[in-house]
Amino acid sequence: MSKIGILVCGNSGIDYIDHEFDLPVIRSILLAGDKEYRDYIDITAGDFYELLSKNQELIPSTAQAATGVILEQYEEMVKKGYDELLVISISQKLSGTYEGCMLAAKMLDDVKVTVFDSRTLSYPQAKMALDASKMIQDGKSLEEVLKRLEYIRDNSMIWFTVETLRYLVKNGRLSGASGFVGGLLKIKPLLEVTVEGRVESIEKIRTSSKATARIIEKFLEETEGLDVEPFLVNTNNQERIDFVIDALKAARPEYKEINVYPLTPVVGAHAGPGTVGIGYIKK
Repeated sequence: MSKIGILVCGNSGIDYIDHEFDLPVIRSILLAGDKEYRDYIDITAGDFYELLSKNQELIPSTAQAATGVILEQYEEMVKKGYDELLVISISQKLSGTYEGCMLAAKMLDDVKVTVFDSRTLSYPQAKMALDASKMIQDGKSLEEVLKRLEYIRDNSMIWFTVETLRYLVKNGRLSGASGFVGGLLKIKPLLEVTVEGRVESIEKIRTSSKATARIIEKFLEETEGLDVEPFLVNTNNQERIDFVIDALKAARPEYKEINVYPLTPVVGAHAGPGTVGIGYIKK
């Protein structure tokens, strides 16, 4: 039987979740001003959002991990005794990480590498890595693991709202961004990660308070009658997070715990400060 090793990219936010697995992280690069940072290693979410708050003119950019660096991580896994690798990547519609992982796989001799496009990011992607690791630990086959990853991919959703669209537009991460110019950049849209793995605006809203109310409403509409694991993501907006948690628990008293995950600096570079998101994974 193959010894299967799992890797996941840092866009999952896996670094901010305690776990017991051997789960190497493929790290993207944050470019801010004249400095370059490895996500989480050189700069954490808290430090990054503090940096943005101090310099509101700063528009950071990002770069995927170099193919050679990814290949080195594969080779390290082989040295540990893994003879088959599963890589869980951020949506290929949002980053070149998937393509880099595929290219590195072709450079690795005699080891099968499966690169799975999560078509998402943040907690659903981290959930895939954690579930896959547990299943491998329990002796499940790669085919069984991939079915689980496909289930999470096809039964999860994230809606979010940003304080400003300028980060998403400047970095080219918003589909249909040509419609957001001039004064329209001041709107607070309802955004979603689509089933294809893109970030799209689905509603245009004028104020932060209305946008927050709408993502709560959207979540409650879409999850009515479903058994789900709810979660929140954010950049640095604790006040709005607390408001959302209170609203969700009031509407759904069965939600005893709603976990909150920070968006990593590389993801937050595109979303910007003040971002709040609500998502779910269907159980």
